[in-house]
Amino acid sequence: MARFTFVDLFAGIGGMRLGLEGAGGRCVMASEISAHSRRTYRANFGEEPLGDIRRIRAGDVPDHDVLAAGFPCQPFSAAGVSKRRSMGVPDGLADGDQGRLFFEILRIVRKKRPPALLLENVRGLAFHAGGSTLGGMLGALRGLGYATRHAVVGSSALVPQRRERLFVAAFHGAADFGFPDLGGPGPALGGILSQGVAPRYTLADGTWAALRRHASRSRRRGSGFGHTVADPRGPSRTLCARYHKDGAEILVAQGGGKNPRRLTPRECVLLMGFPAGFRLPVSDTRAYMQLGNAAVPPVVARIAAAMAAALWPRGRGARAGAPAAVHGGHPGAWGLSGGRLLGHPPRLA
Repeated sequence: MARFTFVDLFAGIGGMRLGLEGAGGRCVMASEISAHSRRTYRANFGEEPLGDIRRIRAGDVPDHDVLAAGFPCQPFSAAGVSKRRSMGVPDGLADGDQGRLFFEILRIVRKKRPPALLLENVRGLAFHAGGSTLGGMLGALRGLGYATRHAVVGSSALVPQRRERLFVAAFHGAADFGFPDLGGPGPALGGILSQGVAPRYTLADGTWAALRRHASRSRRRGSGFGHTVADPRGPSRTLCARYHKDGAEILVAQGGGKNPRRLTPRECVLLMGFPAGFRLPVSDTRAYMQLGNAAVPPVVARIAAAMAAALWPRGRGARAGAPAAVHGGHPGAWGLSGGRLLGHPPRLA
């Protein structure tokens, strides 16, 4: 019997779902806008998520114990913010497309009032606009009666990758919760590397030469950017959605005069902590993008287990306390500008 139920919003390929299921949860609904990601999700879970969350009526969302959402990170990531600003395009919550999707979470929370939420995003969200963006998000949740905790959590104790992500745990009621200590040190990259990898994963001469030129220019400028030939005795750098372009973040030395190679998609599955048999019914390019955008299931499982213990310390059905007090904000305030909450979301009850 499941310990709790959850909805999986901005589901991607199911990293959050795998973690929540690992903590005893049962998924009652999923939503994901990308058709390619829905295809991978269906191949692994036997059901296809609903599409665009903006087209789902809050009243049609099933009752659930935990709302899980790895909402889009591009408006808050260092690379995404830099790209948007170079183009003169708003970033953060001012991004009219992806940035405002956080308000869709609030729309559903306002209607369904789940006992808890688990949100995941890039660590850059914690520092965006001097912390005021995250502060406004947390204030909006508190305005709806939720007590919040947040932390930047690394993954290297559980998977062979240094991947830091911001997690927000919110509770509609008293809950004695703290983010778990994941321990360490963790597994080494060498433990997931395959032998006899296909030649197509070896960098072409032109790509390898371009990466070395770029690294040389970066060193002269003191910028620190460039490629990394990973040390197999420790964790790798972060797998990003752009990995398909040149593999610069995580290259594997081959010896014998060969250029280094990318990780294969199957190696990336293991790097991210997904099950070895996880299916990838898409091209390599799509697989790299999907895995680079995913949450790390073992990290989610540890956090979700701690949340479940805080929600039901005496077993399922025994809530830990009365609804949390409201700490400022306004239940109808949804937007954010300069740390102030303002405006209202589209009404789709």
